[in-house]
Amino acid sequence: MHPLIDTHTHLCDDSFDIDRSEVIERARSAGIKRIITVSENVEDARRNLKFAGKHPELLPAAGLYPTYLDFDAAEGMRNFIRRKQDQLVAIGEVGLDYWAVQDEGERDVQRRILEAFVELSLELGLPLNVHSRSAGRHAVDLLLKKGAKRVQLHAFDGKAGAAQPAVEAGFFFSVPPSIKRSRQKQKLVRQLPLSCLLLETDSPVLGPDPEKRNEPANAVIALEMIAEIKGFSKEAVAEAVYGNTRQLYGQIF
Repeated sequence: MHPLIDTHTHLCDDSFDIDRSEVIERARSAGIKRIITVSENVEDARRNLKFAGKHPELLPAAGLYPTYLDFDAAEGMRNFIRRKQDQLVAIGEVGLDYWAVQDEGERDVQRRILEAFVELSLELGLPLNVHSRSAGRHAVDLLLKKGAKRVQLHAFDGKAGAAQPAVEAGFFFSVPPSIKRSRQKQKLVRQLPLSCLLLETDSPVLGPDPEKRNEPANAVIALEMIAEIKGFSKEAVAEAVYGNTRQLYGQIF
């Protein structure tokens, strides 16, 4: 079977400090070849770079989580990304979160910050790893309006109709193990083409059991659910999502 890539994790999270090496080893044993580690702030991004230096399986990304409504912090992150661009595989995670941020003025700050990250993605040629909780249609509209080219929409919680313009634009959607318990994720995967799907875990969250810490080895669960829902073999899904991941991220795997 083709190697699997976990395209969105938070392995810099404190919950992995006690056994990060063992978590990575379990992922490797499960067939996970590489793990993209996203950040929520500059401190996370620095930790991602440090851990990637120790563990060749890890591929670091850098981004500012959308609840940081701070133009100075966003500018600082963009400057960090420019300085470290040769060591990064993506800008992320960045995006919109209309579940956590409901004030319209604050949402406007989110949009302006995301627009600047889209511009940086185009400038540097780095993919965007995008968060869009309760804001799927708005995030897709903004990305299309700004001309974003290389986009991963992680754990998309909208309807297939909101996703369709992104599919047509060549964006990708990463599927977490929580699909095992999420009817929305199951319905989305049923309606989206296999050619736009990726695997992720969003570790330490979005696992098959919401009460337990998630980890990259569980990407296999997302693979199995995609295969079951779409009626393909696990091998066929593994081959497709591996090709999709290389299409978005390049020949780094």
